[in-house]
Amino acid sequence: MSSPLFDLTGKRALITGGSRGLGKAMARGFAEAGAQVMISSRSAEELQAAAAEIAEGLTVRVEWSVADMADRAQVRALAAEAEARLGGVDILVNNAGINNPQAIDEITDEVWDKNVEVDLTSVMGLTRALVPGMKARRWGRIIHISSVLGVGGRLKRNVYCACKAALIGLARASALDLGPYGITVNCLCPGPFLTDMPGKLLNDEEKKYFADRTALKRWASPRELAGPALLLASEAGSYITGEALVVDGGAAINTL
Repeated sequence: MSSPLFDLTGKRALITGGSRGLGKAMARGFAEAGAQVMISSRSAEELQAAAAEIAEGLTVRVEWSVADMADRAQVRALAAEAEARLGGVDILVNNAGINNPQAIDEITDEVWDKNVEVDLTSVMGLTRALVPGMKARRWGRIIHISSVLGVGGRLKRNVYCACKAALIGLARASALDLGPYGITVNCLCPGPFLTDMPGKLLNDEEKKYFADRTALKRWASPRELAGPALLLASEAGSYITGEALVVDGGAAINTL
Protein backbone atom coordinates (compact mmCIF):
# COMPACT_ATOMS: atom_id res chain seq x y z
CA MET A 1 0.00 0.00 0.00
CA SER A 2 1.32 3.44 -0.90
CA SER A 3 1.86 6.13 1.71
CA PRO A 4 -1.32 8.07 2.58
CA LEU A 5 0.62 11.23 1.79
CA PHE A 6 0.79 10.23 -1.88
CA ASP A 7 -2.57 8.44 -2.10
CA LEU A 8 -4.85 9.82 -4.83
CA THR A 9 -7.75 7.42 -4.29
CA GLY A 10 -10.99 9.21 -5.13
CA LYS A 11 -9.25 12.03 -6.97
CA ARG A 12 -9.82 12.80 -10.65
CA ALA A 13 -7.01 14.03 -12.88
CA LEU A 14 -6.87 15.54 -16.37
CA ILE A 15 -3.52 15.49 -18.16
CA THR A 16 -3.15 17.24 -21.52
CA GLY A 17 -0.61 15.88 -23.96
CA GLY A 18 -1.16 12.58 -22.21
CA SER A 19 -0.77 10.13 -25.06
CA ARG A 20 3.03 9.99 -24.96
CA GLY A 21 6.19 11.02 -23.15
CA LEU A 22 5.93 12.99 -19.94
CA GLY A 23 2.14 13.21 -20.03
CA LYS A 24 1.66 9.45 -20.29
CA ALA A 25 4.23 8.81 -17.55
CA MET A 26 2.54 11.23 -15.17
CA ALA A 27 -0.88 9.78 -15.95
CA ARG A 28 0.39 6.29 -15.13
CA GLY A 29 1.88 7.57 -11.88
CA PHE A 30 -1.43 9.13 -10.85
CA ALA A 31 -3.35 5.99 -11.80
CA GLU A 32 -0.98 3.84 -9.75
CA ALA A 33 -1.68 6.16 -6.80
CA GLY A 34 -5.41 5.51 -7.19
CA ALA A 35 -6.65 8.46 -9.25
CA GLN A 36 -9.18 8.29 -12.05
CA VAL A 37 -7.46 9.73 -15.08
CA MET A 38 -8.37 11.40 -18.37
CA ILE A 39 -5.73 12.09 -20.98
CA SER A 40 -6.04 14.27 -24.07
CA SER A 41 -4.13 14.89 -27.27
CA ARG A 42 -4.87 15.34 -30.98
CA SER A 43 -4.66 11.65 -31.93
CA ALA A 44 -7.46 9.21 -31.10
CA GLU A 45 -5.29 6.25 -32.09
CA GLU A 46 -2.44 7.29 -29.79
CA LEU A 47 -4.83 8.08 -26.95
CA GLN A 48 -6.55 4.72 -27.15
CA ALA A 49 -3.22 2.87 -27.02
CA ALA A 50 -1.89 5.09 -24.22
CA ALA A 51 -5.03 4.67 -22.11
CA ALA A 52 -4.71 0.89 -22.33
CA GLU A 53 -1.05 1.11 -21.31
CA ILE A 54 -1.82 3.46 -18.40
CA ALA A 55 -4.62 1.21 -17.11
CA GLU A 56 -2.72 -2.07 -17.46
CA GLY A 57 -2.87 -4.07 -14.23
CA LEU A 58 -4.92 -1.40 -12.44
CA THR A 59 -8.59 -1.06 -11.55
CA VAL A 60 -8.98 2.71 -11.89
CA ARG A 61 -10.80 4.39 -14.79
CA VAL A 62 -8.65 5.79 -17.57
CA GLU A 63 -10.59 7.96 -20.03
CA TRP A 64 -9.37 9.81 -23.10
CA SER A 65 -10.55 12.68 -25.25
CA VAL A 66 -9.32 14.18 -28.51
CA ALA A 67 -8.62 17.90 -28.25
CA ASP A 68 -6.49 20.38 -30.20
CA MET A 69 -5.12 22.88 -27.70
CA ALA A 70 -4.67 25.43 -30.51
CA ASP A 71 -8.48 25.63 -30.80
CA ARG A 72 -10.10 27.59 -27.96
CA ALA A 73 -13.51 26.01 -28.53
CA GLN A 74 -11.96 22.55 -28.19
CA VAL A 75 -10.20 23.60 -24.99
CA ARG A 76 -13.54 24.67 -23.49
CA ALA A 77 -15.17 21.46 -24.71
CA LEU A 78 -12.39 19.38 -23.12
CA ALA A 79 -12.99 21.00 -19.74
CA ALA A 80 -16.72 20.33 -19.93
CA GLU A 81 -16.22 16.74 -21.11
CA ALA A 82 -13.70 15.96 -18.37
CA GLU A 83 -16.01 17.27 -15.68
CA ALA A 84 -18.96 15.36 -17.09
CA ARG A 85 -17.18 12.03 -17.57
CA LEU A 86 -15.10 12.09 -14.40
CA GLY A 87 -17.66 13.88 -12.24
CA GLY A 88 -15.24 16.75 -11.70
CA VAL A 89 -11.53 17.48 -12.03
CA ASP A 90 -9.43 17.72 -8.87
CA ILE A 91 -5.99 17.64 -10.50
CA LEU A 92 -5.07 19.42 -13.71
CA VAL A 93 -1.74 18.92 -15.43
CA ASN A 94 -1.20 21.33 -18.32
CA ASN A 95 1.41 19.36 -20.23
CA ALA A 96 0.58 19.84 -23.93
CA GLY A 97 3.08 21.98 -25.78
CA ILE A 98 4.91 22.61 -29.03
CA ASN A 99 8.32 24.02 -29.90
CA ASN A 100 9.33 25.60 -33.21
CA PRO A 101 12.88 26.97 -32.89
CA GLN A 102 13.51 30.33 -34.53
CA ALA A 103 16.04 33.10 -33.88
CA ILE A 104 14.58 36.39 -32.71
CA ASP A 105 14.90 38.01 -36.13
CA GLU A 106 13.42 34.96 -37.87
CA ILE A 107 10.21 34.55 -35.85
CA THR A 108 7.12 34.56 -38.04
CA ASP A 109 3.76 35.75 -36.81
CA GLU A 110 2.33 32.32 -37.62
CA VAL A 111 4.84 30.48 -35.42
CA TRP A 112 4.53 33.02 -32.63
CA ASP A 113 0.74 32.91 -32.59
CA LYS A 114 0.50 29.10 -32.77
CA ASN A 115 3.08 28.52 -30.05
CA VAL A 116 1.63 31.11 -27.69
CA GLU A 117 -1.85 29.67 -28.25
CA VAL A 118 -0.81 26.10 -27.42
CA ASP A 119 1.90 26.68 -24.82
CA LEU A 120 0.29 29.55 -22.88
CA THR A 121 -3.23 30.58 -23.85
CA SER A 122 -4.65 27.06 -23.74
CA VAL A 123 -3.20 26.64 -20.25
CA MET A 124 -4.97 29.75 -19.05
CA GLY A 125 -8.21 28.75 -20.78
CA LEU A 126 -8.36 25.21 -19.44
CA THR A 127 -7.38 26.29 -15.94
CA ARG A 128 -9.96 29.08 -15.97
CA ALA A 129 -12.67 26.62 -16.97
CA LEU A 130 -11.86 24.05 -14.26
CA VAL A 131 -11.13 26.36 -11.32
CA PRO A 132 -14.80 26.98 -10.38
CA GLY A 133 -15.32 23.29 -9.60
CA MET A 134 -12.14 23.15 -7.54
CA LYS A 135 -13.18 26.27 -5.62
CA ALA A 136 -16.59 24.77 -4.89
CA ARG A 137 -14.92 21.63 -3.48
CA ARG A 138 -12.25 23.72 -1.77
CA TRP A 139 -9.48 21.44 -3.00
CA GLY A 140 -7.43 21.36 -6.14
CA ARG A 141 -4.00 20.80 -7.63
CA ILE A 142 -2.90 22.64 -10.78
CA ILE A 143 0.46 21.82 -12.34
CA HIS A 144 1.83 23.63 -15.37
CA ILE A 145 4.65 21.86 -17.19
CA SER A 146 7.17 24.61 -17.80
CA SER A 147 10.83 23.83 -18.57
CA VAL A 148 14.37 24.61 -17.51
CA LEU A 149 14.15 26.91 -20.52
CA GLY A 150 11.52 28.84 -18.58
CA VAL A 151 14.22 29.85 -16.10
CA GLY A 152 17.08 29.98 -18.59
CA GLY A 153 17.60 30.25 -22.32
CA ARG A 154 18.69 28.36 -25.40
CA LEU A 155 19.76 29.37 -28.89
CA LYS A 156 16.77 29.96 -31.18
CA ARG A 157 14.23 28.94 -28.53
CA ASN A 158 12.79 32.45 -28.18
CA VAL A 159 9.09 31.64 -28.37
CA TYR A 160 9.35 28.48 -26.29
CA CYS A 161 11.40 30.19 -23.57
CA ALA A 162 8.97 33.11 -23.46
CA CYS A 163 5.94 30.86 -23.06
CA LYS A 164 7.54 28.60 -20.46
CA ALA A 165 8.69 31.60 -18.41
CA ALA A 166 5.17 33.03 -18.64
CA LEU A 167 3.74 29.82 -17.17
CA ILE A 168 5.81 30.39 -14.05
CA GLY A 169 4.43 33.91 -13.69
CA LEU A 170 0.91 32.63 -14.29
CA ALA A 171 1.32 29.95 -11.62
CA ARG A 172 2.61 32.42 -9.04
CA ALA A 173 -0.25 34.84 -9.54
CA SER A 174 -2.84 32.05 -9.64
CA ALA A 175 -1.44 30.57 -6.43
CA LEU A 176 -2.32 33.81 -4.67
CA ASP A 177 -5.80 33.87 -6.21
CA LEU A 178 -6.61 30.29 -5.32
CA GLY A 179 -4.77 29.60 -2.08
CA PRO A 180 -7.71 30.62 0.11
CA TYR A 181 -9.78 27.88 -1.57
CA GLY A 182 -7.35 25.06 -0.80
CA ILE A 183 -5.98 24.99 -4.34
CA THR A 184 -2.26 24.89 -5.06
CA VAL A 185 -0.69 25.99 -8.34
CA ASN A 186 2.85 25.04 -9.28
CA CYS A 187 5.17 24.48 -12.23
CA LEU A 188 7.41 21.57 -13.01
CA CYS A 189 10.48 22.55 -15.00
CA PRO A 190 11.92 19.43 -16.64
CA GLY A 191 15.44 19.41 -17.99
CA PRO A 192 16.85 16.76 -20.36
CA PHE A 193 14.05 14.18 -20.60
CA LEU A 194 14.29 11.78 -23.51
CA THR A 195 10.91 12.33 -25.16
CA ASP A 196 9.84 12.72 -28.78
CA MET A 197 10.43 16.49 -28.85
CA PRO A 198 14.19 16.55 -28.12
CA GLY A 199 14.54 13.39 -30.16
CA LYS A 200 13.33 15.30 -33.20
CA LEU A 201 14.97 18.66 -32.50
CA LEU A 202 18.45 17.63 -31.36
CA ASN A 203 21.25 15.80 -33.13
CA ASP A 204 23.53 13.27 -31.40
CA GLU A 205 26.14 15.89 -30.53
CA GLU A 206 23.52 18.12 -28.89
CA LYS A 207 22.07 15.18 -26.97
CA LYS A 208 25.52 14.34 -25.61
CA TYR A 209 26.06 17.98 -24.66
CA PHE A 210 22.91 18.04 -22.54
CA ALA A 211 23.72 14.70 -20.90
CA ASP A 212 27.21 15.91 -20.02
CA ARG A 213 25.80 19.11 -18.51
CA THR A 214 23.86 17.19 -15.87
CA ALA A 215 25.35 16.08 -12.56
CA LEU A 216 24.09 12.57 -13.29
CA LYS A 217 25.62 12.53 -16.79
CA ARG A 218 22.52 11.19 -18.49
CA TRP A 219 19.11 12.02 -19.87
CA ALA A 220 16.05 11.24 -17.76
CA SER A 221 13.31 8.82 -18.71
CA PRO A 222 9.73 10.19 -18.71
CA ARG A 223 8.93 8.00 -15.71
CA GLU A 224 11.28 10.13 -13.60
CA LEU A 225 8.85 13.06 -13.72
CA ALA A 226 5.99 10.99 -12.27
CA GLY A 227 7.33 11.27 -8.72
CA PRO A 228 7.69 15.07 -8.67
CA ALA A 229 4.24 15.36 -10.27
CA LEU A 230 2.75 13.06 -7.65
CA LEU A 231 4.32 15.18 -4.90
CA LEU A 232 2.62 18.32 -6.20
CA ALA A 233 -0.68 16.52 -6.90
CA SER A 234 -1.08 14.89 -3.50
CA GLU A 235 -1.33 15.76 0.17
CA ALA A 236 2.45 15.34 0.34
CA GLY A 237 2.72 18.71 -1.41
CA SER A 238 -0.15 20.44 0.36
CA TYR A 239 2.02 23.38 1.52
CA ILE A 240 3.84 23.89 -1.78
CA THR A 241 2.33 26.55 -4.03
CA GLY A 242 3.53 29.21 -6.44
CA GLU A 243 6.76 27.29 -6.99
CA ALA A 244 8.76 26.24 -10.04
CA LEU A 245 10.32 22.87 -9.24
CA VAL A 246 13.31 22.21 -11.48
CA VAL A 247 13.80 18.52 -12.33
CA ASP A 248 16.94 18.47 -14.45
CA GLY A 249 19.45 16.00 -13.00
CA GLY A 250 21.56 18.88 -11.73
CA ALA A 251 22.07 20.61 -15.09
CA ALA A 252 21.23 24.08 -13.75
CA ILE A 253 23.91 23.95 -11.05
CA ASN A 254 26.63 23.31 -13.65
CA THR A 255 27.67 26.88 -14.38
CA LEU A 256 31.13 26.21 -15.80
